[in-house]
Amino acid sequence: MAGHSKWANIKRHKWAQDAKRSKIFTKHIREITVAARLGGPDPEMNARLRLALDRAFAVNLPKDRADAAIKKGAGLEEMDAYEEIRYEGYGPGGTAIMVDCMTDNRNRTVSEVRHAFTKHGGKMGTDNSVAYLFQERGVLLFAPGTDSDQVLEVALEAGADDLVENDDGSLEVLTSPSSYRTVRDALHEAGLEPEQADVTQRPDLTVQVEGDNAVSTARLIERLEDLDDVQHVYTNADLPAEAYEEG
Repeated sequence: MAGHSKWANIKRHKWAQDAKRSKIFTKHIREITVAARLGGPDPEMNARLRLALDRAFAVNLPKDRADAAIKKGAGLEEMDAYEEIRYEGYGPGGTAIMVDCMTDNRNRTVSEVRHAFTKHGGKMGTDNSVAYLFQERGVLLFAPGTDSDQVLEVALEAGADDLVENDDGSLEVLTSPSSYRTVRDALHEAGLEPEQADVTQRPDLTVQVEGDNAVSTARLIERLEDLDDVQHVYTNADLPAEAYEEG
């Protein structure tokens, strides 16, 4: 899975999140609320809620807002009925894109997602048209220059599946969803802090995209991420960092 510059793309994504923090907070609060409604308010007994809180605190969501979302999800306050939907499609050049949404209006959401694909040279696909290209994995990303031997030793002992070194020198520890938290905690205890850590849909293989197709794909991803009903966007497109700068 080595590619253009995973590290540069991660930095770009973090900057984009900072630039629209209010919208990012809203999406995390929605996920916390739904997770608490479905699995209960105790994160130690609700793995989905625990992950939602980890993601929210990683972008500095205030704890009081997280607590309020849990209470709302637990039924102490009225909440809208949200439906979870996954849309699949193709970016410019045929790359795979999956879009996970949480919505109270399915017609609105599919219309907005379809419009984003069409406007930026992509197209919607059918269910399972690209999902088979991804696996749910725990991924912990370390900055270039991190001691790979130390990371590998701690991660494997804690139950990680693999360590991938990217062309730019960054490292990715891969785990099963069930062992993600154990591996993350073991790395933390060893003083090894990942720049980014999450349970995500990771493509089995990436496809390098260049030129105009790369810029259009970057614009499509950014447009999808900006939609209020979209929680996560996954792709197998390997884009050069400058594609986002041009987009």
